[in-house]
Amino acid sequence: MSRRSESRINDVEVDEIHEALHKVAHVDYSKPIIRNASTAVLYEEALAHEAGTALTATGALALNSGSKKGRSPNDKRIVDEPSSTNNIWWGPVNIKMSENSFMVNRERAIDYLNTRPRLYVFDGFAGWDPKYRIKVRVVCARAYHALFMKNMLIRPTEEELKTFGEPDFTIFNSGEFPANRYTTGMTSTTSVALSFERREMVILGTQYAGEMKKGIFTVMHYLMPKAGVLSLHSSANEGPTGDVSLFFGLSGTGKTTLSADPHRFLIGDDEHCWSDEGIFNIEGGCYAKCIDLSAEKEPEIFSAIRFGAVVENVVYNKQTRVIDYEDDSLTENTRCAYPIDYIPNAKLPCLGGHPKNIILLTCDAFGVLPPVSKLTPAQVSYHFISGYTAKIAGTEEGVTEPQATFSSCFGAPFLVWHPTKYASMLAEKMKEHQASAWLINTGWNGGPYGVGKRISLKYSRAIIDAIHSGELDKVEYENYPVFNLSIPKSCTGVPSEVLNPSKSWIGTADSYKTNVDKLAKLFVKNFASYADKADHSVLQAGPQV
Repeated sequence: MSRRSESRINDVEVDEIHEALHKVAHVDYSKPIIRNASTAVLYEEALAHEAGTALTATGALALNSGSKKGRSPNDKRIVDEPSSTNNIWWGPVNIKMSENSFMVNRERAIDYLNTRPRLYVFDGFAGWDPKYRIKVRVVCARAYHALFMKNMLIRPTEEELKTFGEPDFTIFNSGEFPANRYTTGMTSTTSVALSFERREMVILGTQYAGEMKKGIFTVMHYLMPKAGVLSLHSSANEGPTGDVSLFFGLSGTGKTTLSADPHRFLIGDDEHCWSDEGIFNIEGGCYAKCIDLSAEKEPEIFSAIRFGAVVENVVYNKQTRVIDYEDDSLTENTRCAYPIDYIPNAKLPCLGGHPKNIILLTCDAFGVLPPVSKLTPAQVSYHFISGYTAKIAGTEEGVTEPQATFSSCFGAPFLVWHPTKYASMLAEKMKEHQASAWLINTGWNGGPYGVGKRISLKYSRAIIDAIHSGELDKVEYENYPVFNLSIPKSCTGVPSEVLNPSKSWIGTADSYKTNVDKLAKLFVKNFASYADKADHSVLQAGPQV
């Protein structure tokens, strides 16, 4: 350690982290920099210095993320530079930013951090497989952000922290301070900017902690395919015999609920990689939605909200400090971040073998997709690239028309490469390891939203159980026209008529055909933007209209 490292400046002990941050970012020496603090210390820091912070009745720390209560995807930028420009899927998801604008924002962020009386640093890992994990450093001015990332990254041992060295990626979070909207390329006072060349992320104008989590996921979505590893927006669990299942699905499809199986071990709830050795979780924690949470519906998540957990933007009783999970007056996007070992059946370390089953979840509000279909390899690619689900429109003036939503690879906002790269890697992995694939509809049956009924959770669970037991590998199948899907004629615990939407439809034959055609055409229209890079077999695997 250098002389400066052993000295004190303005009565602040200057250590390795002061030296490192001064070297890479000119962070000044004159303030305390609290590195990898204990949970208790971060609680004390947040309660002492951050307005709106409170201790809840169960011991979790309640915090407010300011004006931003969710991610700001329209403000995400990636630096356009020679080493990565040809690899990136440029467009509405990945918007170009000049190196100069990035440096202006970086300077602005560091200038802000230098005005703060104290800073927090958390050094951790992304990726449970030591062969592929990256070292991540978070530099921030809120204890909230440090505790959040302590929960979400993989926490190093004391020995790993001693030998941590230089990080592979650094986040400078100055979210309390706005971006200058006159900086070239800025469209608001919020900026979430990534530079793969500098291996840095700069946050301005949003205190929403989820930006850091998804920022690192975006980094892994770029780095892992370069290393021949497939990065996936999915949950994963493992059965008693070691069989692994991956679950893909957008919000509201049941991904978290169906992957949380008391008879299986949870590898992770959101972000994974598939390497030559098998599956590994990227994260060290879970980031669960809290709206309408109850001990009856989600007992494991409910019990995880205790000392060490961070709850965001929830409403609680000021006297009892009991959280009202039904209250969405601040936001519907109430969240909780907690270490994965707070889940009783979590598998630690969070690693598994090669997946046996790939489960694509959709919530079809048109009522025409079957509850379960077995997919061919080409169909897997088609539906993976499509990433379909449906949202229910508001009831304004009595309108209840379902709205189709497509998100490539079930996670378009986080993709860096073109979606067909991830899809082709998935197809290769599935072929090599002989994985089966299934399309599960947890949405409507018997008719569209407003006419039919939501498929019972017990039916969806019975279908997942039949997949895991191998039952659906042995039953008889029939073809489901237009979508050309292979659907089972029977499944234990599910009425046979429910398995085929044409048989469970309670309206007229014309209304059924109208809804089938409508959804099929939406699929075809959406896929047109990927047609130039998709194989002919994949193009033929979609609906035939």
